[in-house]
Amino acid sequence: MTVRRILFGLPLRSVAFDVAVSGFVGLMGLAGAANQPGGWWATGVGTAMALVLLFRRAHPSAVGAAVALLAGVQVVAGWGPLAFDVAVLIALYSVVKYAERLAAGIVAGVVAAVGVVLAALQTEAAVAWWATAIWFALMTGAVWLMGLNVRTRRLYVLSLEERAATLEREREAESRAAVAEERTRIARELHDVVAHSMAVMIVQADGARYLFDRDPQTAREAVRVVADTGRQALEEMRRLVGVLRETSTPEPAAGPDGAPAPALAAEPTHRRPALVELPELLDRFRAAGLRVDATVTGEPPALPPGLELTVYRVVQEALTNALKHAGVGATVTLGLTHTPDAVVVRAVDDGRGRPVVRPAPSGGHGLVGMRERVTVYDGSLTAGPTLAGGWQVEARLPLPSSTGTEVAA
Repeated sequence: MTVRRILFGLPLRSVAFDVAVSGFVGLMGLAGAANQPGGWWATGVGTAMALVLLFRRAHPSAVGAAVALLAGVQVVAGWGPLAFDVAVLIALYSVVKYAERLAAGIVAGVVAAVGVVLAALQTEAAVAWWATAIWFALMTGAVWLMGLNVRTRRLYVLSLEERAATLEREREAESRAAVAEERTRIARELHDVVAHSMAVMIVQADGARYLFDRDPQTAREAVRVVADTGRQALEEMRRLVGVLRETSTPEPAAGPDGAPAPALAAEPTHRRPALVELPELLDRFRAAGLRVDATVTGEPPALPPGLELTVYRVVQEALTNALKHAGVGATVTLGLTHTPDAVVVRAVDDGRGRPVVRPAPSGGHGLVGMRERVTVYDGSLTAGPTLAGGWQVEARLPLPSSTGTEVAA
């Protein structure tokens, strides 16, 4: 059990302050023990008030009632106002500030007003009792208003914290929903890729069966295609299962006109590779107002359909983000680099466009979606501002290992 839990569940600093306040009230009661009205009996009342004040934060209403009761004993005994009666003001402040309902503070104020009149009547002074009552009332009213002001500020801060926590929960819920939506979309795309691969395998296997005796060489090539395509399909299936098992969120994308990613043809054998449609995608963004400078470095290898579609999606979302945030007229340098072991996509905008009148729909969820897609293929994504004031996105997608050896006839 920690020290904080032992000391009323409050922060150690608050407990130390309350102990100091209680000690101050107790010392004031002891200081006048010899010559104050009531003597040591009055000192005992003051000490009781001091001890009760230790709980003023945790139980403000109870502390206010206890101090009022002790002050009533003092009035009945006829001791008049004493130095330790500052505890009454402290208790009043605590009730107004910490009580769950302001009604408790109002009740405490009424009780304090009655106490002010009674205390003024018992004061032995050269001025009239009502002048003393006015003075006590001004002090009591100032303390009450100060407590009300601090209470209002405290509740306002608590409401802001609660609102921020609610917004954070809503953002997390929206993020999870976006992730689930994007993962569903990725799964559909990978399912189409796997279905296409299976169709290719069936066509090639049927051809090999009919050509096995008449044209062994062609049949052997068909069997090799079946084996390679089967390996790719198995890998895509593994990624598809991984997407469905994950609980985080991906992001789709669309061109400036809301165009979807390249569609897989109904007839799998005539499907257009995704990267074949990259020039059309770039033309759509140029028509929307981006200045796209695209370069391809290295010899493009034959990519698995799913990986090819991921490259297309990353380019699509990066350009969409540039159009949305850098604006019309911004210049984007797009680089597609092919290395022996990876494909690297890098998009850098200068951030010098003008705001678009109607923002382009991405169909996805920005960086979260790109990162999700890249992660499916064990890649990495970095994004951030440039020194020139623009934004850059770089995705690295490792190439799959060799598809294996040729199958003998």
